Amino acid sequence: QSIEDLTQNALQELSQIDNPDELEQWRVRILGRRGELTGILRGLAQLDLEERRQVGALGNQAKAALEEGLEKRGRDISEARLAQVADLERIDVTLPGRPVATGRLHPTTQVLREITDAFVAMGFSIVEGPEVEWDHYNFEMLNIPQGHPARDMWNTLWVDYVNELRTHTSPMQARVMESVQPPVRVIVPGKCYRYEATDATHEWHFYQVEGLAVDEGITFADLKGTLYEFARRLFGTERKVRFRCDYFPFVEPGVDIDSSCRICRGSGWIEIMGAGMVHPRVLAGVGYDPEKYTGFAFGLGPERIAMLKYGIDDIRHFYSNDLRFLRQF
Repeated sequence: QSIEDLTQNALQELSQIDNPDELEQWRVRILGRRGELTGILRGLAQLDLEERRQVGALGNQAKAALEEGLEKRGRDISEARLAQVADLERIDVTLPGRPVATGRLHPTTQVLREITDAFVAMGFSIVEGPEVEWDHYNFEMLNIPQGHPARDMWNTLWVDYVNELRTHTSPMQARVMESVQPPVRVIVPGKCYRYEATDATHEWHFYQVEGLAVDEGITFADLKGTLYEFARRLFGTERKVRFRCDYFPFVEPGVDIDSSCRICRGSGWIEIMGAGMVHPRVLAGVGYDPEKYTGFAFGLGPERIAMLKYGIDDIRHFYSNDLRFLRQF
């Protein structure tokens, strides 16, 4: 009778438990080594053999029923807690994601994207090239042979006797024209390196965006129209742009393009790119017929564009890793 009463009372109490801590306390009190059921079963030794067999069988049945009830109640409590968590922390996957603060784009990266977007809108494609470049492409294919004095304009950092850190992204002019036939409309963003002194407008490592267009009938007017449109898209119509004659071995004629600059000392202008009509020798060197095809090329520095756009007075800020500077963008 004690076993039956204990079983009924324990199962009834078990049905009222709703948290894991109370469930564990119930298990220890009822089924533990010093639990109530164990205490009753220890009294079997005082019974005769036949009663011991009957009461022992009843005790095993009670223990099995209590353990089964314990397992079921534990499962119910666990499922109820999971359902509660699922309800409280439910995620509606159809909702748009929440923005997460993962840092900012570097100002150079921001301006690079604006530059490429402007030229892509005008029909140019984006290509990239190696930063460690052959001398053959960095100089010779651009009409700058060994011993040419123009090499002094692009002092470079050599990796070995034939490879160097590229001084401009212009080598991709030759690489692209060797691989495709006109018409060609590409821009080449990338990192460049030069062995030179640094100042407020010069760095020894910087980004450059090279541009190239080759087709039948391209004239200098196409060059001016493209670059004027680029300046209008990037700076707005109020910014003034001027062209000045300059020399680059891989173009003829060559020009510098300056932009009016509110923060520049002296003349109030800053050079933002060099450009010109692709030299016939460069066209012939890649197998194009210079009597049939003409083209223009240009190269600009995103850091200088960013200086104009955001009023930055020193190009060295871009690579100083000063968070006070970077957080402004």
